[in-house]
Amino acid sequence: MNQISKDQIRQNVRTRYKEIALQPAEIESCCAPSSSCSVSPANYGDVSAKLGYSNEELSDVPGGANLGLGCGNPQAIAELQPGEAVLDLGSGGGFDCFLASRQVGETGRVIGVDMTPEMVSRARANAAKSSDFSNTEFRLGEIEHLPVSDQAVDVIISNCVINLSPDKQQVFDESFRVLRSGGRLAISDIVTTAELPAEIKNDMDALYSGCISGASSVDEVKAMLIQSGFTDVVVEPKDESKSFIKDWVPGSKAEQYIVSAVIKAVKP
Repeated sequence: MNQISKDQIRQNVRTRYKEIALQPAEIESCCAPSSSCSVSPANYGDVSAKLGYSNEELSDVPGGANLGLGCGNPQAIAELQPGEAVLDLGSGGGFDCFLASRQVGETGRVIGVDMTPEMVSRARANAAKSSDFSNTEFRLGEIEHLPVSDQAVDVIISNCVINLSPDKQQVFDESFRVLRSGGRLAISDIVTTAELPAEIKNDMDALYSGCISGASSVDEVKAMLIQSGFTDVVVEPKDESKSFIKDWVPGSKAEQYIVSAVIKAVKP
């Protein structure tokens, strides 16, 4: 893929998430193109509950942080500890960052990175609603070029974002760079279970920003993580995710080609 094509994809995704950030009254789920799946704020909790978030987690964040985005719950696999430094790739309205903030406590630190200025502004506004999140900050940047110094964090989380990148190897390389020795990845993302039909694979406007066309296979994700230097690599598809994936693009039969997966790895 040439640089122009990569930039076109990034702009496509950035434009879509700008629209999401600026539409508080009615918004589409991250993983659903414009033809379907519009949900109101009252439904965000229902959407997130299907992704594995508990009622306690859903009630433990500022209003406006939960945008019904994602394809899983990285909090459930991250095993965050007090005092750890956490980085969220594609932090959106700050939902997972605020949950991580509670877990790492005052001695910990949370950094959210998002490439959409409107999302960063929204997350910062959400953080300002409570003094509880003084350990949390949001930075504008691309996950392929993280605005984070070397060996600065203990854990990287992400929720259905890396599949949107046109240069996933670079994302994993950057993740390896900013993690400390012994640091870990704890990611929820989409993987393919079968070859995508050409009409889906090539439909960037409708489906790339809908978490479908950009997905990689389990073996491809494992290979990229190993190439970056990670060990203890686990990519575990979740067949039960088909129950909500089928609603992302009605009629596309997306659940026949993709599922949500737990992705974990360690930096030696």
